Amino acid sequence: QVQLVESGGGLVQPGGSLRLSCAASGSIFSIYAMGWYRQAPGKQRELVAAITSGGSTNYADSVKGRFTISRDNAKNTVYLQMNSLKPEDAAVYYCNVEGRGTTGRRHYWGQGTQVTVSS
Repeated sequence: QVQLVESGGGLVQPGGSLRLSCAASGSIFSIYAMGWYRQAPGKQRELVAAITSGGSTNYADSVKGRFTISRDNAKNTVYLQMNSLKPEDAAVYYCNVEGRGTTGRRHYWGQGTQVTVSS
């Protein structure tokens, strides 16, 4: 069984910063791409940022220059540093990890962490 534990969400004022973390544990033998998605009320889940095992990154246009994704392979952890937050960034943020577990290669999802941007 694979677990993804997210942390770091919360309430922040516009212009503020938050750092999300997602740690993978359990029966996961290899980790490939890692990423963050978000879903706001009434909207579809969207990719925010992703990072490959080699460190290549890609970002949604709406967060470029403000968010930074990184990973610590030794800790099986992916981070999302979010700066200059805007009200439109408010959403539930989900960690996604592509890895190989006991059932083969697949994507795993975290439980989600709420990010609220409001004054």
